[in-house]
Amino acid sequence: MNTAPLLIALISETVLPVVNDLPQSLAHLCAGLNARGHHLQLVRPRQADDQGRHSDERLLLTRGWPLPGLPGWQWGVSMQAKLLRHWQRRRPDVLYIASPGPLGLAALRVGTRLNIPVVSSLTSPADSFPPSHLLAPFNRLLQHYLRWFHNRAQLTLVPTSNQLHALQRNGFAHLQLLTDGVDSLLFHPRQRRQALRSDWGLGEADIAVLCRAPSNDQQFELLQRSWQALKTRYPRRRMRLVVLNANAAMAAQLPDAYLSEATHGVNLASHYASGDVFLLVDDDDRLLLETLASGLGVVAFDQGAAAQHLRHGHNGVLAMSEDPDSFSAAAVWLLEEPETLRRIRLNARQHASRQSWASISQRLETHLCNACQRQP
Repeated sequence: MNTAPLLIALISETVLPVVNDLPQSLAHLCAGLNARGHHLQLVRPRQADDQGRHSDERLLLTRGWPLPGLPGWQWGVSMQAKLLRHWQRRRPDVLYIASPGPLGLAALRVGTRLNIPVVSSLTSPADSFPPSHLLAPFNRLLQHYLRWFHNRAQLTLVPTSNQLHALQRNGFAHLQLLTDGVDSLLFHPRQRRQALRSDWGLGEADIAVLCRAPSNDQQFELLQRSWQALKTRYPRRRMRLVVLNANAAMAAQLPDAYLSEATHGVNLASHYASGDVFLLVDDDDRLLLETLASGLGVVAFDQGAAAQHLRHGHNGVLAMSEDPDSFSAAAVWLLEEPETLRRIRLNARQHASRQSWASISQRLETHLCNACQRQP
Protein backbone atom coordinates (compact mmCIF):
# COMPACT_ATOMS: atom_id res chain seq x y z
CA MET A 1 0.00 0.00 0.00
CA ASN A 2 1.36 3.42 -1.00
CA THR A 3 -0.51 5.44 1.62
CA ALA A 4 -0.68 5.50 5.41
CA PRO A 5 -3.63 3.54 6.82
CA LEU A 6 -6.77 5.61 7.25
CA LEU A 7 -9.49 5.38 9.87
CA ILE A 8 -12.63 5.47 7.72
CA ALA A 9 -16.11 5.87 9.20
CA LEU A 10 -18.65 4.39 6.81
CA ILE A 11 -22.24 5.51 7.37
CA SER A 12 -25.10 3.46 5.89
CA GLU A 13 -28.82 3.56 6.64
CA THR A 14 -29.33 -0.05 5.57
CA VAL A 15 -27.65 -3.38 6.21
CA LEU A 16 -28.03 -6.85 4.77
CA PRO A 17 -30.40 -8.37 3.96
CA VAL A 18 -32.24 -5.65 2.07
CA VAL A 19 -33.92 -5.29 -1.30
CA ASN A 20 -31.40 -2.92 -2.88
CA ASP A 21 -27.81 -3.65 -3.94
CA LEU A 22 -26.14 -0.90 -1.93
CA PRO A 23 -25.18 -2.90 1.19
CA GLN A 24 -23.74 -5.74 -0.92
CA SER A 25 -21.58 -3.23 -2.76
CA LEU A 26 -20.51 -1.75 0.56
CA ALA A 27 -19.55 -5.18 1.86
CA HIS A 28 -17.21 -5.67 -1.11
CA LEU A 29 -15.74 -2.17 -0.72
CA CYS A 30 -15.20 -2.68 3.01
CA ALA A 31 -13.42 -5.98 2.38
CA GLY A 32 -11.21 -4.32 -0.22
CA LEU A 33 -10.31 -1.40 2.03
CA ASN A 34 -9.56 -3.75 4.93
CA ALA A 35 -7.33 -5.82 2.66
CA ARG A 36 -5.43 -2.64 1.79
CA GLY A 37 -4.66 -2.04 5.46
CA HIS A 38 -7.23 0.61 6.36
CA HIS A 39 -9.31 0.64 9.55
CA LEU A 40 -13.09 0.85 9.16
CA GLN A 41 -15.86 1.78 11.51
CA LEU A 42 -19.37 1.00 10.30
CA VAL A 43 -22.13 3.31 11.56
CA ARG A 44 -25.59 1.86 11.00
CA PRO A 45 -29.05 1.46 12.56
CA ARG A 46 -29.61 -1.33 15.02
CA GLN A 47 -31.43 -4.35 13.54
CA ALA A 48 -33.71 -6.94 15.09
CA ASP A 49 -30.86 -9.47 15.36
CA ASP A 50 -28.65 -6.96 17.20
CA GLN A 51 -30.34 -7.66 20.52
CA GLY A 52 -27.73 -7.50 23.25
CA ARG A 53 -25.03 -6.32 20.85
CA HIS A 54 -22.99 -3.32 21.90
CA SER A 55 -21.10 -0.73 19.88
CA ASP A 56 -17.33 -0.95 19.73
CA GLU A 57 -14.50 0.64 17.78
CA ARG A 58 -15.47 -1.16 14.57
CA LEU A 59 -19.26 -0.88 14.82
CA LEU A 60 -21.34 2.04 16.04
CA LEU A 61 -25.04 1.17 16.37
CA THR A 62 -27.78 3.78 16.42
CA ARG A 63 -31.52 3.62 16.85
CA GLY A 64 -33.46 2.97 13.67
CA TRP A 65 -36.97 2.73 12.29
CA PRO A 66 -38.39 1.01 9.20
CA LEU A 67 -39.83 2.86 6.24
CA PRO A 68 -43.55 2.08 5.72
CA GLY A 69 -44.18 0.08 2.57
CA LEU A 70 -40.48 -0.61 2.01
CA PRO A 71 -39.58 -3.98 3.56
CA GLY A 72 -35.90 -4.36 4.31
CA TRP A 73 -35.16 -0.65 4.52
CA GLN A 74 -34.11 0.73 7.87
CA TRP A 75 -33.37 4.39 8.48
CA GLY A 76 -31.25 5.57 11.34
CA VAL A 77 -32.57 8.06 13.84
CA SER A 78 -30.44 11.19 13.87
CA MET A 79 -27.83 10.66 16.60
CA GLN A 80 -25.79 13.81 16.15
CA ALA A 81 -24.79 14.14 19.82
CA LYS A 82 -23.72 10.48 19.98
CA LEU A 83 -21.63 10.77 16.83
CA LEU A 84 -20.04 13.99 18.11
CA ARG A 85 -19.01 12.40 21.41
CA HIS A 86 -17.71 9.27 19.72
CA TRP A 87 -15.69 11.05 17.03
CA GLN A 88 -14.26 13.57 19.44
CA ARG A 89 -12.78 10.64 21.36
CA ARG A 90 -11.61 8.77 18.25
CA ARG A 91 -11.55 11.07 15.24
CA PRO A 92 -11.86 9.40 11.81
CA ASP A 93 -9.61 10.56 8.99
CA VAL A 94 -12.55 10.64 6.56
CA LEU A 95 -16.29 9.92 6.48
CA TYR A 96 -17.83 7.88 3.67
CA ILE A 97 -21.60 8.49 3.65
CA ALA A 98 -23.37 5.86 1.57
CA SER A 99 -26.95 7.09 2.07
CA PRO A 100 -28.32 10.59 2.73
CA GLY A 101 -31.04 9.77 5.27
CA PRO A 102 -31.30 11.13 8.83
CA LEU A 103 -28.22 9.23 9.99
CA GLY A 104 -26.22 10.41 6.98
CA LEU A 105 -27.33 13.98 7.62
CA ALA A 106 -26.23 13.75 11.26
CA ALA A 107 -22.83 12.43 10.15
CA LEU A 108 -22.48 15.23 7.60
CA ARG A 109 -23.17 17.88 10.25
CA VAL A 110 -20.78 16.36 12.76
CA GLY A 111 -18.10 15.93 10.09
CA THR A 112 -18.47 19.60 9.14
CA ARG A 113 -18.28 20.70 12.78
CA LEU A 114 -15.15 18.65 13.46
CA ASN A 115 -13.59 19.50 10.07
CA ILE A 116 -13.49 15.84 9.00
CA PRO A 117 -13.45 15.38 5.22
CA VAL A 118 -16.66 13.87 3.83
CA VAL A 119 -17.08 11.70 0.73
CA SER A 120 -20.61 10.75 -0.29
CA SER A 121 -22.07 8.25 -2.74
CA LEU A 122 -24.90 8.90 -5.17
CA THR A 123 -26.46 6.99 -8.06
CA SER A 124 -28.92 9.64 -9.27
CA PRO A 125 -31.44 11.96 -7.60
CA ALA A 126 -34.24 9.50 -8.37
CA ASP A 127 -32.31 6.40 -7.32
CA SER A 128 -30.85 7.60 -4.05
CA PHE A 129 -34.03 6.56 -2.27
CA PRO A 130 -35.99 3.38 -3.00
CA PRO A 131 -38.90 3.67 -5.46
CA SER A 132 -42.15 4.17 -3.62
CA HIS A 133 -45.48 5.84 -4.26
CA LEU A 134 -45.15 7.26 -0.76
CA LEU A 135 -42.23 9.44 -1.87
CA ALA A 136 -43.64 10.50 -5.26
CA PRO A 137 -45.36 13.73 -4.03
CA PHE A 138 -42.09 14.88 -2.51
CA ASN A 139 -39.88 14.19 -5.52
CA ARG A 140 -39.02 17.84 -6.25
CA LEU A 141 -38.27 18.56 -2.59
CA LEU A 142 -36.21 15.37 -2.42
CA GLN A 143 -34.06 16.43 -5.35
CA HIS A 144 -33.40 19.82 -3.77
CA TYR A 145 -32.37 18.10 -0.53
CA LEU A 146 -30.03 15.69 -2.31
CA ARG A 147 -28.31 18.51 -4.16
CA TRP A 148 -27.90 20.45 -0.90
CA PHE A 149 -26.63 17.36 0.92
CA HIS A 150 -24.07 16.15 -1.60
CA ASN A 151 -22.74 19.61 -2.44
CA ARG A 152 -21.57 19.88 1.17
CA ALA A 153 -19.26 16.89 0.77
CA GLN A 154 -15.69 17.27 -0.47
CA LEU A 155 -16.48 14.67 -3.10
CA THR A 156 -19.50 12.75 -4.40
CA LEU A 157 -19.01 9.45 -6.22
CA VAL A 158 -21.35 8.29 -9.01
CA PRO A 159 -21.22 4.99 -10.95
CA THR A 160 -21.64 6.07 -14.61
CA SER A 161 -20.50 9.00 -16.73
CA ASN A 162 -24.06 9.54 -18.00
CA GLN A 163 -25.28 10.03 -14.43
CA LEU A 164 -22.33 12.27 -13.66
CA HIS A 165 -23.14 14.60 -16.56
CA ALA A 166 -26.87 14.60 -15.74
CA LEU A 167 -26.14 15.50 -12.12
CA GLN A 168 -23.76 18.27 -13.15
CA ARG A 169 -26.49 19.77 -15.32
CA ASN A 170 -28.73 19.76 -12.24
CA GLY A 171 -26.29 21.70 -10.10
CA PHE A 172 -24.40 18.88 -8.32
CA ALA A 173 -20.75 19.73 -7.71
CA HIS A 174 -17.49 17.93 -6.79
CA LEU A 175 -18.45 14.75 -8.71
CA GLN A 176 -16.10 11.88 -9.52
CA LEU A 177 -16.65 8.56 -11.24
CA LEU A 178 -16.50 5.29 -9.29
CA THR A 179 -17.95 2.46 -11.32
CA ASP A 180 -19.59 -0.59 -9.80
CA GLY A 181 -17.54 -3.73 -9.33
CA VAL A 182 -18.03 -7.43 -9.94
CA ASP A 183 -16.87 -10.60 -8.25
CA SER A 184 -14.70 -11.66 -11.18
CA LEU A 185 -13.59 -14.84 -9.42
CA LEU A 186 -17.16 -16.11 -9.00
CA PHE A 187 -18.43 -14.90 -12.35
CA HIS A 188 -15.90 -16.53 -14.64
CA PRO A 189 -15.95 -18.59 -17.88
CA ARG A 190 -14.56 -21.56 -15.96
CA GLN A 191 -18.04 -21.95 -14.41
CA ARG A 192 -19.30 -23.26 -17.77
CA ARG A 193 -21.14 -26.58 -17.37
CA GLN A 194 -21.86 -28.87 -20.32
CA ALA A 195 -24.32 -30.80 -18.15
CA LEU A 196 -26.34 -27.63 -17.82
CA ARG A 197 -26.23 -27.00 -21.56
CA SER A 198 -27.40 -30.57 -22.11
CA ASP A 199 -30.43 -29.81 -19.93
CA TRP A 200 -31.11 -26.96 -22.34
CA GLY A 201 -30.87 -29.39 -25.27
CA LEU A 202 -27.64 -27.93 -26.58
CA GLY A 203 -24.20 -29.22 -27.46
CA GLU A 204 -20.99 -27.27 -27.00
CA ALA A 205 -21.08 -25.86 -30.53
CA ASP A 206 -24.70 -24.67 -30.27
CA ILE A 207 -25.83 -21.21 -29.18
CA ALA A 208 -27.50 -20.50 -25.83
CA VAL A 209 -29.19 -17.10 -25.81
CA LEU A 210 -29.80 -15.98 -22.22
CA CYS A 211 -32.03 -13.28 -20.83
CA ARG A 212 -33.31 -12.36 -17.40
CA ALA A 213 -37.10 -12.51 -17.08
CA PRO A 214 -38.52 -9.19 -18.34
CA SER A 215 -40.06 -7.00 -15.68
CA ASN A 216 -42.60 -5.21 -17.88
CA ASP A 217 -44.49 -5.56 -21.16
CA GLN A 218 -42.05 -3.41 -23.10
CA GLN A 219 -39.10 -5.59 -22.14
CA PHE A 220 -41.09 -8.75 -22.87
CA GLU A 221 -41.99 -7.49 -26.36
CA LEU A 222 -38.34 -6.63 -26.97
CA LEU A 223 -37.29 -10.14 -25.97
CA GLN A 224 -39.90 -11.77 -28.20
CA ARG A 225 -38.98 -9.59 -31.17
CA SER A 226 -35.25 -10.24 -30.82
CA TRP A 227 -35.66 -13.99 -30.42
CA GLN A 228 -37.95 -14.15 -33.45
CA ALA A 229 -35.41 -12.17 -35.48
CA LEU A 230 -32.67 -14.65 -34.56
CA LYS A 231 -34.79 -17.67 -35.48
CA THR A 232 -35.80 -16.10 -38.79
CA ARG A 233 -32.24 -15.14 -39.74
CA TYR A 234 -30.65 -18.44 -38.67
CA PRO A 235 -33.30 -21.15 -39.18
CA ARG A 236 -30.74 -23.98 -39.49
CA ARG A 237 -28.66 -23.09 -36.48
CA ARG A 238 -29.25 -24.90 -33.20
CA MET A 239 -30.14 -22.21 -30.68
CA ARG A 240 -32.09 -22.10 -27.45
CA LEU A 241 -33.56 -19.18 -25.56
CA VAL A 242 -32.96 -19.57 -21.82
CA VAL A 243 -34.97 -17.20 -19.61
CA LEU A 244 -33.79 -16.93 -16.03
CA ASN A 245 -36.30 -16.71 -13.19
CA ALA A 246 -39.41 -16.42 -15.34
CA ASN A 247 -42.89 -17.00 -13.91
CA ALA A 248 -45.49 -19.52 -15.05
CA ALA A 249 -47.46 -16.97 -17.05
CA MET A 250 -44.40 -16.22 -19.13
CA ALA A 251 -43.93 -19.90 -19.95
CA ALA A 252 -47.15 -19.95 -21.98
CA GLN A 253 -46.01 -16.94 -24.00
CA LEU A 254 -42.55 -18.37 -24.71
CA PRO A 255 -43.32 -22.01 -25.55
CA ASP A 256 -39.92 -22.73 -27.14
CA ALA A 257 -37.87 -21.18 -24.33
CA TYR A 258 -36.21 -23.00 -21.47
CA LEU A 259 -37.13 -21.41 -18.15
CA SER A 260 -34.57 -21.83 -15.41
CA GLU A 261 -34.24 -20.74 -11.78
CA ALA A 262 -30.90 -19.16 -10.93
CA THR A 263 -30.88 -16.39 -8.36
CA HIS A 264 -27.42 -16.12 -6.81
CA GLY A 265 -24.04 -17.66 -6.10
CA VAL A 266 -22.40 -20.48 -8.02
CA ASN A 267 -25.71 -21.56 -9.54
CA LEU A 268 -26.22 -18.16 -11.15
CA ALA A 269 -22.57 -17.94 -12.23
CA SER A 270 -22.82 -21.38 -13.87
CA HIS A 271 -25.92 -20.34 -15.80
CA TYR A 272 -24.22 -17.21 -17.11
CA ALA A 273 -21.00 -18.96 -18.08
CA SER A 274 -22.90 -21.80 -19.79
CA GLY A 275 -24.52 -19.33 -22.17
CA ASP A 276 -23.08 -17.66 -25.26
CA VAL A 277 -25.17 -14.52 -25.79
CA PHE A 278 -27.04 -12.34 -23.30
CA LEU A 279 -29.90 -10.04 -24.26
CA LEU A 280 -29.81 -7.21 -21.72
CA VAL A 281 -33.35 -5.85 -22.11
CA ASP A 282 -33.09 -3.71 -18.95
CA ASP A 283 -30.43 -1.33 -17.67
CA ASP A 284 -28.83 -3.09 -14.71
CA ASP A 285 -25.23 -2.29 -13.76
CA ARG A 286 -24.56 -5.41 -11.74
CA LEU A 287 -26.20 -7.75 -14.26
CA LEU A 288 -24.14 -6.24 -17.07
CA LEU A 289 -20.83 -6.68 -15.25
CA GLU A 290 -21.66 -10.23 -14.14
CA THR A 291 -22.48 -11.32 -17.70
CA LEU A 292 -19.35 -9.65 -19.08
CA ALA A 293 -17.20 -11.33 -16.42
CA SER A 294 -18.78 -14.66 -17.39
CA GLY A 295 -17.59 -14.19 -20.97
CA LEU A 296 -20.95 -13.63 -22.68
CA GLY A 297 -21.59 -11.64 -25.82
CA VAL A 298 -23.90 -8.93 -24.48
CA VAL A 299 -26.47 -7.03 -26.55
CA ALA A 300 -27.65 -3.83 -24.85
CA PHE A 301 -28.96 -0.36 -25.53
CA ASP A 302 -26.40 2.43 -25.74
CA GLN A 303 -27.30 3.99 -22.40
CA GLY A 304 -26.54 3.79 -18.69
CA ALA A 305 -23.99 1.21 -17.61
CA ALA A 306 -23.79 -0.32 -21.11
CA ALA A 307 -22.68 3.00 -22.60
CA GLN A 308 -20.08 3.18 -19.83
CA HIS A 309 -18.61 -0.31 -20.24
CA LEU A 310 -19.26 -1.50 -23.81
CA ARG A 311 -17.45 -0.61 -27.01
CA HIS A 312 -19.59 -1.66 -29.94
CA GLY A 313 -18.06 -4.61 -31.77
CA HIS A 314 -15.19 -4.91 -29.29
CA ASN A 315 -16.54 -6.26 -25.99
CA GLY A 316 -20.29 -6.11 -26.69
CA VAL A 317 -22.92 -4.92 -29.11
CA LEU A 318 -24.81 -1.66 -28.66
CA ALA A 319 -28.21 -0.77 -30.08
CA MET A 320 -29.64 2.71 -30.45
CA SER A 321 -31.43 3.74 -27.26
CA GLU A 322 -35.04 2.59 -27.02
CA ASP A 323 -35.08 1.31 -30.62
CA PRO A 324 -36.41 -2.28 -30.63
CA ASP A 325 -35.51 -2.83 -34.30
CA SER A 326 -31.94 -1.72 -33.66
CA PHE A 327 -31.72 -4.10 -30.69
CA SER A 328 -32.93 -7.06 -32.78
CA ALA A 329 -30.53 -6.15 -35.60
CA ALA A 330 -27.64 -5.99 -33.12
CA ALA A 331 -28.44 -9.50 -31.84
CA VAL A 332 -28.57 -10.82 -35.42
CA TRP A 333 -25.25 -9.16 -36.29
CA LEU A 334 -23.51 -10.68 -33.27
CA LEU A 335 -24.16 -14.21 -34.58
CA GLU A 336 -23.22 -13.63 -38.22
CA GLU A 337 -19.58 -14.64 -37.80
CA PRO A 338 -18.38 -17.14 -35.16
CA GLU A 339 -15.05 -15.31 -34.92
CA THR A 340 -16.85 -12.05 -34.08
CA LEU A 341 -18.70 -13.67 -31.18
CA ARG A 342 -15.53 -15.39 -29.95
CA ARG A 343 -13.53 -12.15 -29.99
CA ILE A 344 -16.24 -10.12 -28.27
CA ARG A 345 -16.61 -12.72 -25.52
CA LEU A 346 -12.87 -12.73 -24.83
CA ASN A 347 -12.75 -8.94 -24.69
CA ALA A 348 -15.83 -8.88 -22.43
CA ARG A 349 -14.08 -11.05 -19.86
CA GLN A 350 -10.89 -9.00 -20.10
CA HIS A 351 -12.79 -5.75 -19.49
CA ALA A 352 -14.76 -7.13 -16.54
CA SER A 353 -11.62 -8.48 -14.89
CA ARG A 354 -10.48 -4.84 -14.56
CA GLN A 355 -13.74 -4.07 -12.74
CA SER A 356 -13.09 -6.46 -9.86
CA TRP A 357 -14.01 -5.25 -6.40
CA ALA A 358 -10.31 -5.19 -5.51
CA SER A 359 -9.72 -2.69 -8.32
CA ILE A 360 -12.76 -0.60 -7.37
CA SER A 361 -11.64 -0.56 -3.73
CA GLN A 362 -8.25 0.74 -4.80
CA ARG A 363 -9.93 3.57 -6.73
CA LEU A 364 -12.09 4.37 -3.72
CA GLU A 365 -8.95 4.48 -1.58
CA THR A 366 -7.50 7.07 -3.97
CA HIS A 367 -10.63 9.24 -3.72
CA LEU A 368 -10.65 9.05 0.08
CA CYS A 369 -6.97 9.98 0.30
CA ASN A 370 -7.47 12.89 -2.10
CA ALA A 371 -10.36 14.17 0.03
CA CYS A 372 -8.12 14.09 3.11
CA GLN A 373 -5.38 16.01 1.33
CA ARG A 374 -7.77 18.71 0.10
CA GLN A 375 -9.32 19.28 3.52
CA PRO A 376 -7.90 22.49 5.04
